[in-house]
Amino acid sequence: MKVLAIDTSNRPLSVAVLEDETVLATITVTVHQKHAEYLLPEIERLLGMADLKPTDLDRIVVAAGPGSYTGIRIAVTTAKTLASTLNLDLVAVSSLATLAANVPVEGALVAPMFDARNHNVFAGLYRIQAGVPVPMIPDAHTDVTAFLTAVKEYAEPVWFLGDASHFSELIHTTISAATPAISAWLNLPQVATIGLLGQHLTPVADVDRFVPNYLRLTQAEAEWRAKNPKEDNQSYVEKI
Repeated sequence: MKVLAIDTSNRPLSVAVLEDETVLATITVTVHQKHAEYLLPEIERLLGMADLKPTDLDRIVVAAGPGSYTGIRIAVTTAKTLASTLNLDLVAVSSLATLAANVPVEGALVAPMFDARNHNVFAGLYRIQAGVPVPMIPDAHTDVTAFLTAVKEYAEPVWFLGDASHFSELIHTTISAATPAISAWLNLPQVATIGLLGQHLTPVADVDRFVPNYLRLTQAEAEWRAKNPKEDNQSYVEKI
């Protein structure tokens, strides 16, 4: 299976091309956030390096959130367009699960976190089972103290990834001091991991109706609901 994996859900722009479990080409850029400008050229460049044409692909795997609104939209829109145009499978992977998969320790508890500002985080808790992150606490947009309180109930060391350093003092006063230290590279999404995970997941049923997993309202939707409290509260994203 030839797979194109894409992640622009946070600061890094990451793209990989795989054939089964072999990584043919990959790139991760963290020095800018011009994802809309660089994503398609990087995809074209990596396919060329792998000596593949877009029509050679079998599947597109995308990190579908949570994370940056703009970043998620860019990756998901690109993935949907390629999947629809080329008649390829489209698979969505949690951006948090992708980070959790960086920990190669069987049985480890992993808590990937993205700073969502105002003492909030996008976070989830995963158990590594047979090399795959299995959710213990579902991905959520939540108060960081509430999340850490829930994690504390597991009463065992936890690997904190992503933006966890933003909350290091709170983490170490809430969770056991035995929480393992990590290498900085574990905080970056490994886009090849997205491709590997996505090969074993079920493709989305309807590419055209697939929407990102924002986990919170967009600013426009929040403002609209505040001004129209009695109106329909369905997802604004789905309505368009």
